[in-house]
Amino acid sequence: MGISRRNFIKMAAIGSAGLAVDCAGRGLTAGSMGRILGANERVRVGIVGFSDRAKSSLIPPLARYARELNFEIVAVSDLWSRRREEGVAFIKELTGQAVAAARNNDELFENVRPDAVIISSSDFQHALHTVAAVKAGCDVYVEKPFAETMEDNRAALKAVQESGRIVQVGSQRRSGSNYIAANDYVKSGKFGPITMVEMSWNVNQPGRWRRPDLVASLQETDTDWKRYLLNRPYEPWNPRKYLEYRLFWPYSSGIPGQWMCHQIDTVHWFTDLPHPRSVAANGGIYVWKDGRENADTLTAVFDYGPLDDPKTGFQVVYSSRMHNSAGGVKEYYFSNGGKLDLDKNIVTPEGGLPQNAASAMGMKANLLEEFKLPTESAETAANTGSDPMTANHMRNWMECVRSRKTPHADVLAGYHHSIACIMTTAAFRTGQRAIFDEKAQEVMAGGKAFQY
Repeated sequence: MGISRRNFIKMAAIGSAGLAVDCAGRGLTAGSMGRILGANERVRVGIVGFSDRAKSSLIPPLARYARELNFEIVAVSDLWSRRREEGVAFIKELTGQAVAAARNNDELFENVRPDAVIISSSDFQHALHTVAAVKAGCDVYVEKPFAETMEDNRAALKAVQESGRIVQVGSQRRSGSNYIAANDYVKSGKFGPITMVEMSWNVNQPGRWRRPDLVASLQETDTDWKRYLLNRPYEPWNPRKYLEYRLFWPYSSGIPGQWMCHQIDTVHWFTDLPHPRSVAANGGIYVWKDGRENADTLTAVFDYGPLDDPKTGFQVVYSSRMHNSAGGVKEYYFSNGGKLDLDKNIVTPEGGLPQNAASAMGMKANLLEEFKLPTESAETAANTGSDPMTANHMRNWMECVRSRKTPHADVLAGYHHSIACIMTTAAFRTGQRAIFDEKAQEVMAGGKAFQY
């Protein structure tokens, strides 16, 4: 009982060393060893990338549920000094707690050692940042798109599955009550086989993905350009590609990775199909001649169905334009008996087989009964802080970190939406129909594996 504090710390360190040897013998890494949480231990969360999305939509719900679920934010990692400082100040104001600032993720994992991270970095970084996080023993909430190339996609899937960590991909529709009800309805068989899906995402926003004021204020010395590039080909410093990356390939696919990935994910979810059988796409930069490399207008046509039965399936048509908002955001599912409208959250017999047409062919009418889904819609404005789906999605991740159950949008959901997006990018950029090589897990266009 008379042991000194210094001797106690020394003995604890020896005990920890013994634990490290024992855990290493059982295949646990030094990073994962420290993340074996007891039921009542606090979950320490690091923010990877203090983006607009993190500020408006990810950090607030985490903070809202933190006390109830025993979470706390402990650090912000961002390559840009300004964003790093802004993140620390924002979290202090929101939570009243001071947090650490890490210049990069190596510092975050080595010095702060969080139990979990929220990844809201640049699109092309999501997959590789996930790899680093799970290898450090962290559970992960990672924004979409999960990956923009199959190389990164495969690496992230492998790392996550080997780690056993809880990973939630930011496909928040999977936590929306209306989408959950729609999935249940389709899977019940009442809707009948899906025969066609039409999706659109139209805005008129010349400033979307543009950050001219920030670009003018950013100097290379404020950040770490080489670390930012990760595995992308080296090119000289370009502040636009750092801050307006969504306009430039291979840092982002633009429309597919930002918008289409949300909507195409519902197709995979409702049907249990992992990816399209083929994709054709066309588009271009028709209006916003601002130096961007990604399309401001894109249309993609998908063939979906069982891989072993080419005679069964349906078509998905996706279109998006950034220069005219008519039509807005739409998701329509069709069967022979009617329509599932996820804009109005209703199932109707619209377009179903009427009695007169059916009788002429000796058939019975096929008209769905009207069915209302819960009233909840995905926020599509640039500031999505009011989006209840994201709050539900964040809470689902937090609960799964506690329970170790599978979250609503697990790593396979991200892997599969990434395949569809990469196929679309390949079709658009090569002008060839894209298919997926199941054995190699590779997107093919024009007989070649698609590379940036």
